[in-house]
Amino acid sequence: MVCQCNNKNNDGIKYKRRDMEEKKNLMTRLNKIEGQVRGLKAMVDEDRYCVDILIQVSAVQSALNSFNKELLARHIKTCVAEDIRKGNDEAINELCELLKKQMK
Repeated sequence: MVCQCNNKNNDGIKYKRRDMEEKKNLMTRLNKIEGQVRGLKAMVDEDRYCVDILIQVSAVQSALNSFNKELLARHIKTCVAEDIRKGNDEAINELCELLKKQMK
């Protein structure tokens, strides 16, 4: 698989071309998370018990954490690895800064 990381569009914004399978998997996860959030809104609207809502919030956080882990692993295996192979050590600094933000 050829990684197309760190390309920039006309606005100077970085992007990465993902194959259809990767994009489908990520979008499926996001759609499930979106559904969970809509469920939370409905629970609040229906005046559901706090503990029940909090349990669902934990489920959403867990789903977001799983999404983050998957995306981070793919980023390291493709974008970061490709940049290192090309001699772009700045990718390591970028990854370290990202991890600091993720671990707050």
